Amino acid sequence: MRILHTSDWHLGQRLVNLERTEEHQHFLDWLLQTIEAEKIDVLLMAGDVFDTGAPSNTALKQYYTFLTRVCATCCRHIIITGGNHDSVSTLNAPKELLECFNIKVIGGATADLLDELIELRDENGELELVVCAVPFLRDRDIRLSIPGESYEEREQRIKQGIAAHYAAFVPHVQPYKAQGIPVVAMGHLFAAGGSASDSEKEIHVGNLGQIGADQFPKEFDYVALGHLHRPQQVNKTHHIRYSGSPIPLSFSEVADNKVVYVLDFEAGNLTDLKEIAIPVCRKLVRFKGELEEVKQKIAVYDNSSYTLPAWAELQVELDAPIPDLNQQLDEILKLKSDELQLLIHRPPIIKTARRTLEQEVREEVDLYTLSEKDVFLKRCESAFPESDHTELRHTFAELLELMREEEES
Repeated sequence: MRILHTSDWHLGQRLVNLERTEEHQHFLDWLLQTIEAEKIDVLLMAGDVFDTGAPSNTALKQYYTFLTRVCATCCRHIIITGGNHDSVSTLNAPKELLECFNIKVIGGATADLLDELIELRDENGELELVVCAVPFLRDRDIRLSIPGESYEEREQRIKQGIAAHYAAFVPHVQPYKAQGIPVVAMGHLFAAGGSASDSEKEIHVGNLGQIGADQFPKEFDYVALGHLHRPQQVNKTHHIRYSGSPIPLSFSEVADNKVVYVLDFEAGNLTDLKEIAIPVCRKLVRFKGELEEVKQKIAVYDNSSYTLPAWAELQVELDAPIPDLNQQLDEILKLKSDELQLLIHRPPIIKTARRTLEQEVREEVDLYTLSEKDVFLKRCESAFPESDHTELRHTFAELLELMREEEES
């Protein structure tokens, strides 16, 4: 049995208010071709199908068009779990209809654990694989709030709740293991030791719910994870992996290789695991350094390997302010207008130690790069400069998490 593991599509995502529809479509078209070329039997999508809980009509159309097309391929089973960006109700709405096409959707944690345990059979009805399709586990799914609990107590409760959810599958999957049937688990979480990028929201307050590789039961032959956008193993454990996002979702991911994983199971064992690189159609590129260095990098930039113009983030380092800085940069960018589009122009870094009032006034805050928590922290530092803001930050983070859960449910 051959399985493809992917995650974190984030359909509908916008980068500085520019849509990513073309890039997502490029990936989905490639994924269909790869499913056919690799003779994939099972497609696992481990959360964050959409970028928001209220996806646009364009994003919804991309999703349903892809599902329609994949049903016409060799892929016999599709399992989709919800992520922290997804709305449980949006994913679950067509659940019964999609089951008619062997598409299983688990938008959120269910009252009955066995609803997340999925048996996959071949054309003759023979059991081939069991999948523990665990979606993103919200706080209300894994623990009861206790008034007055400390930050450390809450952290421990979340970790225990996530680990206990996976452990609860063990008595149910042991009979399958005894028969030589492989068991695969899915998850959308922040595993300890994982490498994150700027585009991931904290999945729990302060990313509390970090569990280690050793907390996944040994009965799982493979653990297909979502949430972190960089493809990686968890604590160097071969069979516990994040597949990462298919396109770079922020400029912090410019150096990441985007991949999907393909697994082969034979006689109940994982016999092969390989990664397949996803072709890039739009490059995100950073230009940073001295003014002349940045201008030279822009002048020689070659975008001929990509079908869409590159999007650029730019920041120059100066010894002192230059009045015509923007004009100089505009002139060099115009020469590359067919290949390069400036998306983020960060305020220049003035290397001079002493800063004049005029320089302070000229500085602009990059509001679109600040999170709600960044803004709140700046306000705390301004209002209470001598105080410890830890408790205030934790309380604000909890309020944000409650609001997001209400929006996504």
